[in-house]
Amino acid sequence: MTADDRDTLPGTAAEPLRYAVPGVGGLTPAGAVAALERVLLDGFDPEAAPARSAVPVPAGELLMMPAAAGPYAGVKIAGVAPANPGRGLPRITGSYLLLDGPTLQPLALLDGAALTALRTPAVTAVALRRLAAPDASHLVLFGSGPQAYGHLDALLAVRPLTRLTVVARNAERAAALAAYGRDLGLSAAVGGPEAVAGADLVVCCTTARTPLFDGALVPAHAAVAAVGSHEPQAREVDEVLVRRAGLYVEARAVAAREAGDLLLAGVAFDGVRNLAELVRGEVPPPADRPRFFKSVGMAWEDLAVAAEVYRCGGGHR
Repeated sequence: MTADDRDTLPGTAAEPLRYAVPGVGGLTPAGAVAALERVLLDGFDPEAAPARSAVPVPAGELLMMPAAAGPYAGVKIAGVAPANPGRGLPRITGSYLLLDGPTLQPLALLDGAALTALRTPAVTAVALRRLAAPDASHLVLFGSGPQAYGHLDALLAVRPLTRLTVVARNAERAAALAAYGRDLGLSAAVGGPEAVAGADLVVCCTTARTPLFDGALVPAHAAVAAVGSHEPQAREVDEVLVRRAGLYVEARAVAAREAGDLLLAGVAFDGVRNLAELVRGEVPPPADRPRFFKSVGMAWEDLAVAAEVYRCGGGHR
């Protein structure tokens, strides 16, 4: 699809469908963070959002994520193919179709993987800008894939980071991410799981199914986020951290189905706070223990960011 290609909606006088391929229209991490916050501050209730449907397939999993809010609706069709990185292909694939809310006419088609790579870090940044200590500057980042890069960019948009420690299985990729951090002006190095003992922020964006570090090592002032899994039998942090920490999720209803980090620790979700409550200032974070945010990804987040791309005129027509 080139900038000169136009597909007029059949039977309507609507403007041509706008394509954003393969990127997300130049929306910055800060812009994505602001879009998510605006939706929540306007009163959106994530507990009432439609559930994601997941269908196992031979290559992995197909996800369908519909949402509607304000003047827009949309749906993401995503594939999760665990073997793809070994083939030199992205693990997450798919597309996002943005619709006009009142008529459900198509407005834009966005690259689903690129949208996810922007949306997920922005959600984490929304949470950690409120859960982090005011002077938090040292990020320990688990993972070295696209989400790790995206999280570093998003957190730099909301926090005055000065130091980065990368923890990853692939030494070459870990070194490349550390070099990227140095290019951004950070003091950056590769380390091991024990680095969490000196962390202000810990972010886990891996495909791990078992805990990445000893939760007893995390300082009481630190904030931790885990985003790598939406499966009830997978987790990146242990029950030691979960039992020590103040707990936050996007929505309790979704976390109670998908957040393995919390489910495997036996969490009672009536004591867990959601992202809307945090953003609206209804639940001041505790100062005497770690704060843990578990994200599984929700369709309203994709919609908020996709709508912002569209409003900003991103993508090709």
